[in-house]
Amino acid sequence: MDLAKLDLNLLLVFHHLLILKRVSAVADLLNMSQPAVSSALGRLRASLDDELFIRTQGGMTPTPYAIQLAEPVAMALDVLQQALNVRGAFDPSSSTRNFTIALTDVGEMYFLPVLVDALAKAAPGVTLQVVSVAQSTLKEDMSTGKIDLAMGLLPQLQAGFFQQSLFKQKYICLMRKKHPLALLPSLTTSALFAAEHVRVLATGTGHGRVDAALDKQKNKRKVRLTVPHYVALGDVLQHSNLIAVVPERFAQRIVKPFDLVMRDSPVKVEDSAIHQCWHGRLHRDPGHQWLRQLMRKLFGDQATVGEEKAT
Repeated sequence: MDLAKLDLNLLLVFHHLLILKRVSAVADLLNMSQPAVSSALGRLRASLDDELFIRTQGGMTPTPYAIQLAEPVAMALDVLQQALNVRGAFDPSSSTRNFTIALTDVGEMYFLPVLVDALAKAAPGVTLQVVSVAQSTLKEDMSTGKIDLAMGLLPQLQAGFFQQSLFKQKYICLMRKKHPLALLPSLTTSALFAAEHVRVLATGTGHGRVDAALDKQKNKRKVRLTVPHYVALGDVLQHSNLIAVVPERFAQRIVKPFDLVMRDSPVKVEDSAIHQCWHGRLHRDPGHQWLRQLMRKLFGDQATVGEEKAT
């Protein structure tokens, strides 16, 4: 179609509908009325000769053509935004910028001690705010710039987002040193299922693969305790005969402080690939580029780290 005949404001509505999936949410974000958003969508449908979105119980579901348009539209809007907001080079040594990063509780324990130390040396004026990746508004807050970066295993961040893999990790069994199973040279499947477990739900992450792998087995876990996050796990394991199947790098952080031991899991759990994720609107921001490069330098595994790519 002839681009000169297309109102480019309609692409903003399209872009945010892809992310938010609800007309009401887009109306609030763009300070428009809901009828105005619906009208804009109607005009865009007529211009592109496609429904673009189908109303479902889960919100506005994009058509295949809309999905095809998602990345180039996001990129085009980002380039235009960057051109309109010309920014100078980012100098970490003098910047007083605040970055907001979304982390799991595991991420807080693994990333923050190293990251805070690195910032104190390289960017003493830069500050951090940490929020949870489990919050329901994660995608919306990233698309509007309230959150700069999200770290973890986050399959829910798709259209309009970029990601870079930093490292892969396996899942291992964790227990106190005086646990009866710690005396064995290795764990067997029967021993694993005979023990009592702590189950971690970790909502908003991909760590549910632990449950998926264990639930496929003939035997059933004896789950004595279920917790919503990992933060109290060290104390629980240190003072009980419970065991847990956890990400390896989390285990490495708490083994010494809580006098625990690690054992390979006899049940194979698919490795998790940990990414840094960001919205396309920040892809070319100099400060954001610096932050991503720092995260890659601090935490990237050379055997795993990938290129920055759109999801």
